[in-house]
Amino acid sequence: MADTAAMAWRQYRLERKLFWRNPSAAFFNFLLPLLFLAFFGAILHGNQHDLNVIVPGIAGMSVMSTTFTALAFNMTFLREQGVLKRIRGTPMPGISYLAGIAGNAITNTALQIAIITVAGRLFFGTGWPRDWGELLLFVAAGVVCFASLGVAFSHAIPNFDSAPAYVNAVFLPVIFISGVFYDAARAPGFIKGIAQALPLKHLIDGLSGAMVKGTSIATNVSALGVIAAWAVLGVALAVRGFSWEQRRS
Repeated sequence: MADTAAMAWRQYRLERKLFWRNPSAAFFNFLLPLLFLAFFGAILHGNQHDLNVIVPGIAGMSVMSTTFTALAFNMTFLREQGVLKRIRGTPMPGISYLAGIAGNAITNTALQIAIITVAGRLFFGTGWPRDWGELLLFVAAGVVCFASLGVAFSHAIPNFDSAPAYVNAVFLPVIFISGVFYDAARAPGFIKGIAQALPLKHLIDGLSGAMVKGTSIATNVSALGVIAAWAVLGVALAVRGFSWEQRRS
């Protein structure tokens, strides 16, 4: 166990170096949500109600982008380029390698949430989170949910060249339907119905309760339940469909 943990730590450190040496990965998985936050924050300056919507909305989108989007891309690339197959043939335990990749995504999520929290306090008038425990709980639940769904979704992507089309076909509609950039309560009924079935809407609700509204975990327990249900589905599909081998030549 000690050797497994040590190798996972080394792989994690390598993943962090590779991440910052890849400008496109750093931009799309880390900086893009922050640019959205600055852009909409500037447009909505002075409208505190909408700022209270945007900050937790961008926080929820950040969780999805750094886990679902990043892992769907990365796992497809690693599988189709034969990296997973080669890792499987080395002395490194597979769990150590995968833990390093997961740890990199979790670190990016934590950094983004921290930056958004500080920006909300300093520039957008939302103040510090009303309930830090609820914030940590929903971020952790969102990470597990979207990370597992990202790995599961990677199984459906045939090759890395098509990965952007597949991922954006899910990511973009979900963030617009789930109320990242607007108050979902004002959306048409059929949009609200679709959003209620998706985990991102419930993650945003939980983050909004923790960061802005000050509602308790009990108030958002149903949102946590929906996220947990999607997480169970994601874990089951991720494990069932996982392969160390290339799917297509």
